[in-house]
Amino acid sequence: MPVAIDVKGLNKSFGDKHVVRDVSITVEAGRVTGFLGPNGSGKTTTMRMLCGLLTPDSGEGTCLGLDILKETGEIKRRTGYMTQRFSLYDDLTIEENLLFVARVYGMDDRRRRVAEALAGLGLEARRKQPAGALSGGWKQRLALAAAVMHEPRLLLLDEPTAGVDPKARREFWDQIHELTAKGMTVMVSTHYMDEAERCHDIAYIAYGALIARGTVAELIDRSALVTFKGEGPGADRLAPALLREPGVEMAAPFGAALHVSGPDRALLERAISRHRGDGLRWTEGRPTIEDVFIHLMRGAEDNFR
Repeated sequence: MPVAIDVKGLNKSFGDKHVVRDVSITVEAGRVTGFLGPNGSGKTTTMRMLCGLLTPDSGEGTCLGLDILKETGEIKRRTGYMTQRFSLYDDLTIEENLLFVARVYGMDDRRRRVAEALAGLGLEARRKQPAGALSGGWKQRLALAAAVMHEPRLLLLDEPTAGVDPKARREFWDQIHELTAKGMTVMVSTHYMDEAERCHDIAYIAYGALIARGTVAELIDRSALVTFKGEGPGADRLAPALLREPGVEMAAPFGAALHVSGPDRALLERAISRHRGDGLRWTEGRPTIEDVFIHLMRGAEDNFR
């Protein structure tokens, strides 16, 4: 597969905060890569370095075959970037916002391009509606239309679905996969585990360092976590007691059931053995990607503390 992003040893500090530490990442073209990590982990800073909005303190590499240090202007022209917060003009209509973006990019035949963008994302009926009057889901569609109207080869999405309803999130992801089917490469940061599972592969960053890379299945397999599900009367209320047991990293209620995970099978089985009987039953299951990320966080060093 051709490579869209190939960077090595990226570093960025703001004052005494080393926000991104020696991050190296390769992203194949035409794929959706999820970029995950806790708040303040360096996701936004890394994405801005990739598209030329920030200059790394050190490091090297290419984005779309262009040098991230020397050819930032061309990278920006070939990249779409959707920020965390809605950044278009509230007092302009949907159509006026897109016309403005078309002028910024110096696009020709702007009216036709805007009409195609409106049709492609189902915005035609609302074209005269002020952006400030839109709901979160419709603002998201408008921001995506503005980010892809100039037909970028790379699309960077920074927590694009925060605060929108499940239906809007699903429609958004359908649109993302339609774009990648046409050859676009997408990197998307998210906190939602179900969205991580919609990505072709994942990069996980914690406190500035890239600590995991691969598909969801690969990350689960490499974690070597053991997981049991407890069901029965009062199972969901056992979490506090189990979390005090050696070997139990996670104990979380899921409805009336309890999800318990840890890396040491013997210790985990010993912990749950004290809570058998009285109608309680335990079955082993496959860890979730959320289990894996919590496990990774336990081993990560918070360099901002």
